[in-house]
Parts: sequence; structure tokens; C-alpha cells
Amino acid sequence: MHQYSLKWILQVLCLIVLMTGVTGLANAQVAMGVRAGVSVDPEQGYLGGHIETASFVSDLRFRPNVEVGFGDNRTIVGLNGEFIYRLQNNSSGVYVGAGPAINFINIDHPLGDDNSTDAGFNFMVGAEFSRNWFAEVKMGAFESPRLKIGIGYTFP
Repeated sequence: MHQYSLKWILQVLCLIVLMTGVTGLANAQVAMGVRAGVSVDPEQGYLGGHIETASFVSDLRFRPNVEVGFGDNRTIVGLNGEFIYRLQNNSSGVYVGAGPAINFINIDHPLGDDNSTDAGFNFMVGAEFSRNWFAEVKMGAFESPRLKIGIGYTFP
């Protein structure tokens, strides 16, 4: 009998969720956007882009994104399959979310680079403002950055 590691299981689950979401995008109304921010552990700045579907269950939306982090002698490219849920009856546009991540990590060493592909998971809370702006805080588990603070804009 095979022994599967938690890392392997998370990577497979990430791929399944991302593939399911991407195939659903063909029938969904989507908007594109950009994002930027900073992270802690590792200490980096990041830039990225996202797409966001229309609500498909109550106020639940799929918002997959790509974020590229630079700094702290490493580059991290994160593919995040995140879902957000807009809390009802709030005028501030508060939402919560979560989703799996696949992180491609390159660490610069004096004697050569160290590359890895690792699974992670993100939890977030954010607020949307007028004219499609949002701010969010992400907490990462496993091999995702531990804390990210960012802003973004979703094009109308």
C-alpha cells in the first residue's frame, strides 16, 4: 500500500480545485483585476492578477489569482484557487475567503539556486470599497507566505 504525504495530497487537491474552477469559468461572467502588497515570512513585495466570477451560490464567488513575490533572496509564484464569500447585510463590503495554493519557490544561494514546488492554503478577510477597490489580509498555511496585506482593483 502506498503512503502519500500530506504535501502530495494537498497538491492534488489544489489541482482539482483549480481545474474545477477554470472549467466553470467558461460559463460564468468574469471580471479581471490587479493586486499588490507586502508579505511577512518571507518579507517580500508582490504583484499579481486575478479573475472573479459572478456569484454562483448565494454570495460565494471564485477568485483565482497569481501573485509573484520578490525579495528576501527568493522569488515565489503563487497560483491561488481562492473562494470569497461576501457577508450579507453589511454596508462595508466585508468578505471572508479561503483556498488552496501551489507555490513555485526559487531561493537564491551564493552557490546556486534552490527550487521547489509546494502546496499551501490561504485564509483571508477583506473589504471592498467603491469603484471596485478592495483591501485584504491573507494568512497562509503550509508553504504559503504566513501573512500578506494587499490592495487590488477589479475592472468593471
